[in-house]
Amino acid sequence: MTENSFVLTAYCANRPGIVAAVSKVIFEAGGNIADLQQFDDPDSGQFFSRVVFGAAEAPLTDDQVRGLLSPIMERFGMTWSLRAQNARRRVLLMASRFDHCLADILYRWRMGELNMDVAGIVSNYPRETYPNLSFGDIPFHHLPVTKATKAQQEEKLSRLIADEKVDLVVLARYMQILSEEMSSRLSGRCINIHHSFLPGFKGAKPYHQAYERGVKLIGATAHYVTSDLDEGPIIEQDTERVSHRDSAAEFVRKGRDIERRVLARAVRAHLEDRVLLNGMRTIVFPE
Repeated sequence: MTENSFVLTAYCANRPGIVAAVSKVIFEAGGNIADLQQFDDPDSGQFFSRVVFGAAEAPLTDDQVRGLLSPIMERFGMTWSLRAQNARRRVLLMASRFDHCLADILYRWRMGELNMDVAGIVSNYPRETYPNLSFGDIPFHHLPVTKATKAQQEEKLSRLIADEKVDLVVLARYMQILSEEMSSRLSGRCINIHHSFLPGFKGAKPYHQAYERGVKLIGATAHYVTSDLDEGPIIEQDTERVSHRDSAAEFVRKGRDIERRVLARAVRAHLEDRVLLNGMRTIVFPE
């Protein structure tokens, strides 16, 4: 269901009657619920929900649905979001020298796996760094950065995000640390791929560190960016077994594969409104 259908996400303090009230409003509006997922968190006492619904007969408009839902949302003190299911988010991709995650996201986008529009590509390396990638007519922005120019570079980045009406920023192995101010500005709409199964080996050459320590599992973690480096709410993780037979180069090769699929899953989940923040944790509803 995508034609004239909507995705409603909401959370609030848990109390009886929430699902019944929301379902009743959708029914009375002439809607048909295609998917409803919910989670009651006993630790925080919060209720989380994602509802996909469409018109049973006559088409529904965004204004009509919002008008009917607003009193219920207010009654339960809900924080909520409503979006047409086929609406495409504008996504800015950022990368540094390593291009495997950037190439994978572009491939999945072109194949129709990711329902988004690529607003542009930003790199602290020049366009010539990616001779094997075809960007077509996607705008490419070379924003070099040094410790002395970081503030100016981030100001240019902020203007670009605003001018292009960017909904989501994806750090596809962008190997620069965002400032606390920038991280706060992008809270909940910036996803990073970390080349480790967090918590794990930090610093340079993590796969080489893992190899030297003789680990049996390597992995990757996709998370929302916060001012605390690599400590943001985790969206997706995956691992793969390795052994003494694997060289450091094999660790790197396998690590690239894990990073690609973990980042793609996280971006897809965000685009489909399946991720809700729960403090420093996330609620990720399955497909």
